[in-house]
Amino acid sequence: MELTVDEKLAILRAADEIIGQGGRTLLAKILKGSRDKKVLALELDKCPVYGYYKSEKIADIVEKVDWMIDYDFLAIEYFGKLPLIIFTERGWKIESDQRSGEFLAQWDAWIEENRPLPDMEYLKDRNRNMILLFIEKVKETKDRKYIPYLKAWEKIDYKKVRAAIRSSIEVIESNQEIDHIAMQKRETEIQEALLGSAPQDVLLKCWECGNRFTFTVGEQQFYKQEGFDFPKRCEDCRGRWKFGEFY
Repeated sequence: MELTVDEKLAILRAADEIIGQGGRTLLAKILKGSRDKKVLALELDKCPVYGYYKSEKIADIVEKVDWMIDYDFLAIEYFGKLPLIIFTERGWKIESDQRSGEFLAQWDAWIEENRPLPDMEYLKDRNRNMILLFIEKVKETKDRKYIPYLKAWEKIDYKKVRAAIRSSIEVIESNQEIDHIAMQKRETEIQEALLGSAPQDVLLKCWECGNRFTFTVGEQQFYKQEGFDFPKRCEDCRGRWKFGEFY
């Protein structure tokens, strides 16, 4: 199986709604467009990619989610006995870029509709890196139409965010040159991240005997889904520990 870029983005966007709160099945239900009580109670039907895979079976969607886990876009973290979906570093790099673009598109829509300025509190206390990326994207447009939004936002946020907003306003108002090399680098990093990291067998060193042993892709998948740490001992030494041969 190989997912398209659009599929990867859709799964990451749906995952963003339940990070650290739900597992693989709940994520699959969002993508299916399920009318499950929990989905509706959490208002997950408002997710922009709700129903993205509406014609597919839940089991098939879960398989796609597992592919995203295998290719290092998502991971499983256990809270007690509950397996919860979280972003990997790769997954969050992509999703923060996607969400910051979503915020910018929302501003464009509001400006087009000539809406009054929103309460900018909705942007406060979100992930700091994502917010700074959003501000950077606004600056890179060099479009003066965003200045009222930036000025309203500057009044209510924290010091570091206010400084970034002020810098963006100054660049737009003075029509300063922007860093095109940095923009290109960021775009290249996103494209590279979207390729994922194909799972492969890895060699681990046994803590007991010091020998190297192969930890297969299948074993890695099982350990991830069960929330286990990777083994520290080879199979032989694990067997000896099991039967009490180490004192």
